[in-house]
Amino acid sequence: MAIRASRWLNLAGFGLLSLASVSLTSASLAQPVAPSPEAPTGRIAKGAGAATKDMVAAANPLAAQAGREILAAGGSAVDAAVAVQLVLNLVEPQSSGIGGGAFMVFWDGKTVTTLDGRETAPAAAKPERFLGADGKPMKFYEAVVGGRSVGVPGTVRLLEEAHRRWGKLPWRQVIEPAIRLAEDGFSISPRLNGLLSQEKYLAANPVARAYFFEADGTPKAVGTVLKNPALARTLRAIAEKGADAFYTGEIAEDIVATVTGHPTNPGDMTLDDLKNYKVVEREAVCGPYRVYKVCGMAPPSSGGIAVQQILGILETRDMAALKPGPEAAHWIAEAGRLAFADRALYVADPAFVNVPVKGLIDPGYLKSRAALIDPDKSMGKAKPGDPPFQKTFLFAPSEGIEFGTSHMSIVDRDGRAVSMTTTIEDGFGARLMTKSGFLLNNELTDFSFAPEEDGKPVANRVEAGKRPRSSMAPTIVLDQGDKLYAVVGSPGGSLIINYVAKTLVALLDWKLDPQVAADLPNLGSRNGPTELEAGTEAEGWKAGLEAKGHEVKLIDQNSGIHAIVVTPTGLVGGADSRREGVAIGNN
Repeated sequence: MAIRASRWLNLAGFGLLSLASVSLTSASLAQPVAPSPEAPTGRIAKGAGAATKDMVAAANPLAAQAGREILAAGGSAVDAAVAVQLVLNLVEPQSSGIGGGAFMVFWDGKTVTTLDGRETAPAAAKPERFLGADGKPMKFYEAVVGGRSVGVPGTVRLLEEAHRRWGKLPWRQVIEPAIRLAEDGFSISPRLNGLLSQEKYLAANPVARAYFFEADGTPKAVGTVLKNPALARTLRAIAEKGADAFYTGEIAEDIVATVTGHPTNPGDMTLDDLKNYKVVEREAVCGPYRVYKVCGMAPPSSGGIAVQQILGILETRDMAALKPGPEAAHWIAEAGRLAFADRALYVADPAFVNVPVKGLIDPGYLKSRAALIDPDKSMGKAKPGDPPFQKTFLFAPSEGIEFGTSHMSIVDRDGRAVSMTTTIEDGFGARLMTKSGFLLNNELTDFSFAPEEDGKPVANRVEAGKRPRSSMAPTIVLDQGDKLYAVVGSPGGSLIINYVAKTLVALLDWKLDPQVAADLPNLGSRNGPTELEAGTEAEGWKAGLEAKGHEVKLIDQNSGIHAIVVTPTGLVGGADSRREGVAIGNN
């Protein structure tokens, strides 16, 4: 589908939009609302918004409205993030929730701080966890479905820790919108119904079947009001007793029973695993791009490093002069190959592997990597480089991705910002729903299934207490005066890295407004074929790339970019039209 020429707007001339098309009434959380249908490769600017005081860009209108309600009450960006996440647990349960984990990048006006709420492997986990009886890696869904794949959830601890540090409103108040919606119900959206219709494993879980499906096994219809009193009780307990209500007591016992009680693929999580979970503050991965400073998440996420590597390589080119097209796609894809080659070899949980972060984003190293790119010919398969400042031996490469993911970008009236990517890994996670009202993640399948390759240990192998590598790339961009410029992120598995890099090039080099940047065709390479988004203008770039020796694949790339940019007249936001989100705020 073509992007209309009138949509190619430049931020310099982008004025404030009316919020009428995306605004929800303050009572909308108590009244079930069916979001607009999603077109996977649609190009209507349904998610765009602008505001003068604050803004939330999130994956569902009800979640975004919950965040705006909290901001309007004087809440901080973190207060709003708590509300958004808990409502997403209800309205977008396939993508995130309190049964999963998250990474948060926070800007307080002076400093970028990151919190790691990634899931951890149970204490009983061993490197051979995903090997079958024949010693070979299990098939993906053999590993996913059941308790074996469930990591110790981190989202609730992360939300509590962030709120303790940067929240303004009472903890109970920021949880209340989700409790209200869980009790009163919401209308099943076309997107949720469509995903349930395609789902093969979820209905085998009795709790999930009773919640999501009719008695005959068909998904509940679009517009059906879905209520979750069990989750409301869980959230009330968390509101009253804090995160300890989740990590100890009845809720924790329910989680462990659900994980260990699967009839064919049980896990080994214990109450001690839950009780001992901790959020980790990590130094942000920051680096220059043009006149900007781009900051993201450190390992165990590979996203911050890989995005910074792609940008550092592209900085050697005049991307502004290229504009979207096959030439720009060539450079973005080649930069992606180099970044993904390093990612596979070097990045894992830094508690287990000495990741050479400083060397991987070193400007001199990135210039040397950029010199490997031939303007006229694809390199095909890139090899990992030899970054400076290494303190580790080389591991074998491995791969780990997540698909059941969401993202929110938030800016409050004090100029503080949250970029948070949140996940349960695959769509609907491990296909286990607790009696407490939420789905559990399958995050442990983000580890490498094979613990060794060619006689070398794999950096991202399973180990007790370890956090699996992620591709999530929540990002905050500062301008040349160290002032907030943009808040960006996306779901999408390992494609997240390319989605975020594309959007940053569109915002920083091509000066497109956030909605257009989000809706640009997705493209890139994960050190394999050059992948162009099917059904978009990018299909027309195929011949030009093939002439440069690229192996090109046209694939669906259902990103969920949520971006906010600070302009002289206020905040401008975009929510990826491939999903059902919006960007809304207060004036």
